[in-house]
Amino acid sequence: QVQLAESGGGSVQAGGSLRLSCAASGGTFSSYTMGWFRQAPGTAREFVGRVWGGGSTWYADSVKGRFTISRDNAKNTLYLQMNSLKSEDTAIYYCAAARGEYYSGRRYDYWGQGTQVTVSS
Repeated sequence: QVQLAESGGGSVQAGGSLRLSCAASGGTFSSYTMGWFRQAPGTAREFVGRVWGGGSTWYADSVKGRFTISRDNAKNTLYLQMNSLKSEDTAIYYCAAARGEYYSGRRYDYWGQGTQVTVSS
């Protein structure tokens, strides 16, 4: 069983930056594909991107070029660096873990509790 805990959310003005962290415990972190999702009020959950165990990343078009996902396997921590934030990035952000180092699907096995990001214009 993997436990995930996000931190780093908050309020920022449009054009600003935030870095989210996700601390993992209870499993072999490097063996999991880690992902970030977000959900704005009244909308479906959106897959933001993911990083494989070895560091290869994939991003949704809506965040490509602005967001960077990284992981530190020695610290069991996942990161989401968000730059050039827009009001439409306002959402609750969730980190998630999927079994398998090279998972490419959207069905993740473990979830954090979420952290709020609010971008004001």
